[in-house]
Amino acid sequence: MTQFPDAKQLFTTVTDDGKLVLSVEADNVAEPGEGEIVVQMEAVPINPSDLGLLTAPANMESVRHEDVDGSPALVADVDPAMMRIFAGRKGKKMPAGNEGAGTVVAAGKGAEALMGKKVSIVGGEMYRTHRVMNAMMAVPLPDGAEAREGASLFVNPMTVQGFVNTMRSEGHEALVHTAAASNLGQMLAKLCLKEGIPLVAIVRSPAQKKILTDIGLPEGHVLDSSTDNFFGDLVDALAETGATLGFDAIGGGKMANYILTAMEQAAAKRGAEFSVYGSTVNKQVYIYGRLDTGETILTSGYGLYWGVGGWLLTPHLEQVGMQRMMEMRAFSVEERNGIFASDYTREISLTDMTDPEIAKAYERKATGEKFLVNPALG
Repeated sequence: MTQFPDAKQLFTTVTDDGKLVLSVEADNVAEPGEGEIVVQMEAVPINPSDLGLLTAPANMESVRHEDVDGSPALVADVDPAMMRIFAGRKGKKMPAGNEGAGTVVAAGKGAEALMGKKVSIVGGEMYRTHRVMNAMMAVPLPDGAEAREGASLFVNPMTVQGFVNTMRSEGHEALVHTAAASNLGQMLAKLCLKEGIPLVAIVRSPAQKKILTDIGLPEGHVLDSSTDNFFGDLVDALAETGATLGFDAIGGGKMANYILTAMEQAAAKRGAEFSVYGSTVNKQVYIYGRLDTGETILTSGYGLYWGVGGWLLTPHLEQVGMQRMMEMRAFSVEERNGIFASDYTREISLTDMTDPEIAKAYERKATGEKFLVNPALG
């Protein structure tokens, strides 16, 4: 018998008949084993990476509220083309939520020292009232810190630190970043300013540009892709900074192509020797997001020394090893109210996640709008 009779968890399901269902259901919380803790979840962000499970398959114009097997649920139709993509999910009730924070309310043998502590945790299945975790996966917050300070200390902070790790390990000296006014993008800007790393930030509106110049990025290094002179400004910024490594959150379309082409032209401006094979400057773009789910379009114009690949946080952490990963996590906690601070515009409950209008709002991924789920609210 669970010691938490009111425990609940959110599940996401793609049904056999072509519907997406987000449901909040009763949850059985296991007793913590040796080296385990039970965390009462109090702060869980909705990150773009979470939406891949929560809403990506859905036609959001079709969302409605229903009771499914006696539980409150959001239901939406899944387009036939999306059903083919998500066929592997059909009929599977899946938990979601990459990271979060809360209070340790039960501890197994060897983990008693964490009892009553506020901790930041990662490992999936966070949209629930209680999460059983290996204590090694929990990072205690300083005394007096609130759970919301530790809610978003893994996905975005570790990703931006990973970008810098990759830059240094591959021998680059400056970075390019797209969708750069996002929560993650603002963290990257602050980290680059602290570390003295030149950053070229690509946004899509004057308002987004102002967010980053207010942080401290130079005016000429924050580029609005909606302007007529965007490409020329990009070449100039790359020539000035020497940026030869890009991280692209857009994925589809021609943005990676524009960056590579501009890098080659910037290399020429910086004095690279001409060759029919292109410059010997190594140009690399990593795609780490799919804000545009269309094809990635590459043409030509950047010689033969270039690359486009994918970048994921988990393989990167495996590559850098446990010691470096723990250093990164410790730095995330240290800078929780500085470089890695997250501003949440709205706090909602688990049940609110199944409200059609609220779901449309968090699915939009609007710049400057970040939702925090407090499962303790019900």
